[in-house]
Amino acid sequence: MNLRDLTLTHYRNYEELSLRFDGPIHLFIGNNAQGKTNVLESIYVLALAKSHRTARDKELIAWNADYATIRSEVERRYGSVRLEIQLTSKGKRAKINGIEQSKLSEYIGALNVVMFAPEDLAIVKGAPAQRRRFIDMEIGQVSPTYLYYLSSYNRVLAQKNQLLKDMAMKKGQPHDEAMLSIWNTQLADLAVKLLKKRFEFLGKLEAWAREIHSGITDGKETLSLHYENSSPVTAGMEAAQAQEAMLAAYEEMFEREKQRGSTLIGPHRDDFSLRINNMDVQTYGSQGQQRTSALSLKLAEIELIKEEVGEYPVLLLDDVLSELDEHRQTLLLETIQNKVQTFVSTTGVEGLKHQVLRQASRYYVREGKISLES
Repeated sequence: MNLRDLTLTHYRNYEELSLRFDGPIHLFIGNNAQGKTNVLESIYVLALAKSHRTARDKELIAWNADYATIRSEVERRYGSVRLEIQLTSKGKRAKINGIEQSKLSEYIGALNVVMFAPEDLAIVKGAPAQRRRFIDMEIGQVSPTYLYYLSSYNRVLAQKNQLLKDMAMKKGQPHDEAMLSIWNTQLADLAVKLLKKRFEFLGKLEAWAREIHSGITDGKETLSLHYENSSPVTAGMEAAQAQEAMLAAYEEMFEREKQRGSTLIGPHRDDFSLRINNMDVQTYGSQGQQRTSALSLKLAEIELIKEEVGEYPVLLLDDVLSELDEHRQTLLLETIQNKVQTFVSTTGVEGLKHQVLRQASRYYVREGKISLES
């Protein structure tokens, strides 16, 4: 898939911006805080209806403006679609071919993107919440039902946690335990659905990442991914068996959960680890191994999305090439050459020597203005 154009209105430091794209690689060059990352972020928001940099949509709206709009025509293998996201203080509206989508889960997936930025090293060495977010966003791109289950799970989880807090503070009612049983039943059903998708996704991602990582390291290292489960549910369980295991675990944890006022097991508490030759990369891996693992994951994402949807996603490289040595740069660029439309932000082109980048379209960014001349 390819973006044919991009139009921004009142988006961060862009009052109005309209660009057309020809060719596979597009370089946005400029000093820090000029707006080059904002362009890549807007493409990410167009795809996933949320930013990778902030959870507050109002930060995406230009100062003194009431709204921000992102529009693009996206070329897919089955034809082109017009996508639009409008952000306001009251929420967001998403349109496909001018038709507003009643649920964001019905919109997400119309454009697939893979973002690679320096902070993506946090997938390897950061907190579990960052890896959970990675899993949720990537599965959501290729499985709208996953986003629906995740939204439902979070809603029921919040209701159960409020009930547990009330019980812990002895503000409860006589029927609280019956109500808790209802929430647990709903939560177990949704948890099993989410875990099934996560197990499948991680298995496919591992297969691609292992092969890619082996290539990067000349076969010296074997990368594996391991789901760290807070509940007794395993990948081999049937749905009914898994739900029974979840319900039994909730019962066993009841006193502890009541004391803590929160649900202590389930997908919201899970994690996954990366291991090289059975060694935990987060704890024992060198910086080079951590960077290679992150790169392997991102390249695996590209191939997995291609496998799932039948075409390559758009790749966003946000100031990341300078973080990679020449060997990793070369591997990344040769992998995407002639098959993945790529948008790159960088402060300069001096260290970018690969032939692919010499043929790229160049855009020079200064204070929210973009020109084709340096």
